Amino acid sequence: MTAQLELRHLRYFVVVAEELHFGRAAARLHMAQPPLSQQIRRLEELIGTALFDRTSRRVALTAAGSAFLDRSRRLLDQAASDIDEAGRIGRGEQGRLDIGFISSAIPLGITDRIHAFRSHYPAVHVQLHEGFTALILGRLLAGEIDMGVVRDSEPHPALSTSLLATEPFVAVVPADHPAASQGTLDAAVLRDDPFVFYPRAAGERAYLLNLEPCRDAGYEPRVVQEASSWVTILHLVGAGLGVSIAPASATLNAPASVRSIPLAGVHAESEVQLVQRAADTRAILTNFLQVPVATDAIPGPFA
Repeated sequence: MTAQLELRHLRYFVVVAEELHFGRAAARLHMAQPPLSQQIRRLEELIGTALFDRTSRRVALTAAGSAFLDRSRRLLDQAASDIDEAGRIGRGEQGRLDIGFISSAIPLGITDRIHAFRSHYPAVHVQLHEGFTALILGRLLAGEIDMGVVRDSEPHPALSTSLLATEPFVAVVPADHPAASQGTLDAAVLRDDPFVFYPRAAGERAYLLNLEPCRDAGYEPRVVQEASSWVTILHLVGAGLGVSIAPASATLNAPASVRSIPLAGVHAESEVQLVQRAADTRAILTNFLQVPVATDAIPGPFA
């Protein structure tokens, strides 16, 4: 029978218990007294015991009514809290947001957006997952993360992509390389140098686009060492294991043993993208995209 009990029964009961007068309780509830009395009787039938002692002169709680009053208040408070929580989750104001990111996107302002989002939505737990582009896309498609900040990703029908920033490629050479002092560099100069680079599996389009200046210069670079992060690649270049071509932002924190040089006559550019599942229209994602960020904090389309 208790399956038929409704929250309104609890609200009616609490008001009557607080007023100990059906007339005043009905006025508080903006209803007539007879329907209120009927609903209290219905509640007592559902519970199987009297909650009030009624006489012509007074209304008092029974022992069962006194015990049930505290529980009714807790149930109503919990219901209100649950309803409020569901609303905040639906509006994207509470919950969890898992974001996969490439480390080379950090200088382009993704951390400023995350900081702004956390300030505006402190009840949302933002969890970051570092990885390379192919790994992030795979986790996104598998539903393990909600968004990805990637570079030069391949199009996929199940994913929606927004452009965050574009930037040029630069040559990366050891500080003692013969071309290290040049103001600009033709990619052809690196024809005979060994290369340090990402594995192709990290992202097919990014792999091809990043090395496009070499192919435009008429050669296929000879990759002798692979690494899974630009930090590692830069340090390996600095140690003399080879040269590389990198997006400009990836070299901003290069070690002193490395020189980054703008490439002459290169039209290819690297794209940093925000990717999400095309069918995922939750408010929490929209809030992340639309959160206001200081215009001097983030370059390019993120501003």
